[in-house]
Amino acid sequence: MEIYLDNGATTRVFDSVKDKMITVLSNDYGNPSSLHNKGFYAEQYIKEAREIIANSLKVEAKEVIFTSGGTEANNLALIGVANANKRRGNHIITTRIEHSSVNEPLKHLMNNGFEVDFCSVDKYGNLIINELIELIRDDTVLISIIYVNNEIGTIQDLSTIINKIKEAKQDIIIHVDAIQAYGKININPKKLGIDLLSISAHKINGPKGIGALFINNKTRINPIIFGGGQELNIRSGTENVPAIAGFGQAVIETFDNMDTKINNIYKIKKYFIEKVLLIDGTSINGIEFTDTINEIEVKKTAPHIVSVSFRGVRNEVLLHSLAEKSIYVSSGSACSSNQPQRSSTLVSIGLDNELLSSTLRFSFSDETLIEDINYTLEEIKKILPILRRYQAK
Repeated sequence: MEIYLDNGATTRVFDSVKDKMITVLSNDYGNPSSLHNKGFYAEQYIKEAREIIANSLKVEAKEVIFTSGGTEANNLALIGVANANKRRGNHIITTRIEHSSVNEPLKHLMNNGFEVDFCSVDKYGNLIINELIELIRDDTVLISIIYVNNEIGTIQDLSTIINKIKEAKQDIIIHVDAIQAYGKININPKKLGIDLLSISAHKINGPKGIGALFINNKTRINPIIFGGGQELNIRSGTENVPAIAGFGQAVIETFDNMDTKINNIYKIKKYFIEKVLLIDGTSINGIEFTDTINEIEVKKTAPHIVSVSFRGVRNEVLLHSLAEKSIYVSSGSACSSNQPQRSSTLVSIGLDNELLSSTLRFSFSDETLIEDINYTLEEIKKILPILRRYQAK
């Protein structure tokens, strides 16, 4: 029996996605830049996927640029826009709970003359809007905000935040990292006032190594990869046609009856939270509870992510103990969980030092069953007392 509860890191590829990719790899393998029929057929897969993704976001197809994944999409958005608009200003604002694929390109920009301010969040991971507005300056050119936090599942109130930003300074460019939000929340970038939006295929049962960046056609951006001028001269390099085709197919499946699927995941999440909190020494991060755990409070956060702290046991030890039972979870962001450093998100929401190293992320999908949750909880109940006794020695 294998229980996969690490869907925030990556998801199982849909069978239809795999089949589509095999067709492209085996039959329609031409270079999309070639002028013969093989190239034409390959190009059609790209065009189709671009239109599918654009329709899911209610944007124009020419505003969707394919990248090698969410990390490149974030890098292109931040570095490309900062360099293209540096005459307007060199000040950027972001939050203290961003993914490393936002923080690292911002460090690069700071090393190249840009100034970056980091806005705080409250103990549930919600952006402190008044502080954000106070950080805006005359030379602020770009603000980057993560839509759904990848560790604790906080959903930012982007409508309110962006309206406040535009009231303070109309021409600020807004980038949103929607990698954990896409396919979980209905997103309309133009309605929200978003100028750039990053998404990734492997978070929605598509292949790894392919992502996309929505770029509003009014937004100035410079390429960061140069070569043959593919992707409207914004992202050079021969397109990964099998992965792009797979991405499009994953979007079709994900958005088909999406609301029902998301409600099912929320039911799994609520059930898991109710049961795990019955275990001694556990606490949930990123959700504000009153007297009882109700559906409204749970639905203020992303459907698929739960951050649980287990006091008295190190997260790596518990993670590996669960893995020995074929239960797979993570200790935080998959892109940084193997690094010996504290989570900036957990630090920012004020977790004490003990809980910083005692927190695991459980992340679900539409394929997660109640039986999976029950088995996981039973194993945790067995393992925790043993690990706590061992750590106390």
